[in-house]
Amino acid sequence: MPERNSDFGRFGASGVRGSELVGRKLDDLAGGIATPVTAKRGLMARLNYLTRSEHARQAARDAGLTVTDRTLKAWLEGKRRPSAKNLKKIDDAYRVGRRQNVARHLLKRLNANGGTRVEIHPLNQSGVARPLQRDVPFRHMNVRRWDRIVGAWAAGDHHGLDAAWTDDILPDLGSQYGAYEYCTNVGFAA
Repeated sequence: MPERNSDFGRFGASGVRGSELVGRKLDDLAGGIATPVTAKRGLMARLNYLTRSEHARQAARDAGLTVTDRTLKAWLEGKRRPSAKNLKKIDDAYRVGRRQNVARHLLKRLNANGGTRVEIHPLNQSGVARPLQRDVPFRHMNVRRWDRIVGAWAAGDHHGLDAAWTDDILPDLGSQYGAYEYCTNVGFAA
């Protein structure tokens, strides 16, 4: 890709990779349990979600949560509390399971009616000296092909998500698409 940023921020620009912002927005659209895993309510909700089916239990094992049935039962009954390390594993397993469960529905919503309108807010150049600033305007576009993006997001593949966003979607912006590799916000709704 031309204009790939290898030394981003050298002159004071700030922003986040567009693909990371897309992943965050997909997480927001996926919804889920708002109570943190450190609270009893949040922990119980996640444990119930992860133990309700064999598919959910397998997702928990895949995320590294390998505890005995006895330990899991003690957690569910409130007799024991998971360690901080296991709390993180529980939260990670919940997010992976949630992503996999909502990916198909989310993909259907994003691809409906010819795609979804996406607004891309460019990088922040307030820290860049005036002669070095570029004219990078706010852009919007209609993304019609969400399959690769949602697939990479659901799998937790950050490199795949970045490749899908940077190589498949951004070139539709025209010749200056490399200027939108880093952004301050990427917004869309489904």
